[in-house]
Amino acid sequence: MRAIILLALLATSAHADVTAVSANGFTSTFRKEVGVAPAQAYDAIGRLPQWWNQEHTYSGKAANLRLGLKAGDCFCEDWDGNSIEHARVLLVMRNQLVRMEGGLGPLQPLAVSGVLTLSTGTRDGKAFMQMVYKVSGAPETGFDKLAPLVDRVMGEQFTRWANYVEKP
Repeated sequence: MRAIILLALLATSAHADVTAVSANGFTSTFRKEVGVAPAQAYDAIGRLPQWWNQEHTYSGKAANLRLGLKAGDCFCEDWDGNSIEHARVLLVMRNQLVRMEGGLGPLQPLAVSGVLTLSTGTRDGKAFMQMVYKVSGAPETGFDKLAPLVDRVMGEQFTRWANYVEKP
């Protein structure tokens, strides 16, 4: 079984537009204009196993991931009699956004609160997709060291989502 390892990440082409870090948490925001309808970007959210990097799973296989698009559903992973709830779906607004709550990967045992929002829409006539991950917790968690690592992982996932949406 592979654990999610944040320290061995490759740089990706997606960089946070905004990363705010404090003693009590951090926020990573990724945004990109895309050449597809917002509904197409939204639909890809539900196909998460096809774009999420399997290196950032517990089982080593993205095919073991599932994400239901209804409040109360989960972003979960099941393999060989094992399972993990990565996040719980809080809000679904068709063709607009999916919001989940959970400390992803190595954040989970740190008892932090994380809110991940994946959204799509148009602004000034241009379609966009956006990912915002807000994490908060006790000051002794060491967010100043964790934030850049999590930011890279989330940037990679955002880039993979965008590439999946825009593939020919």
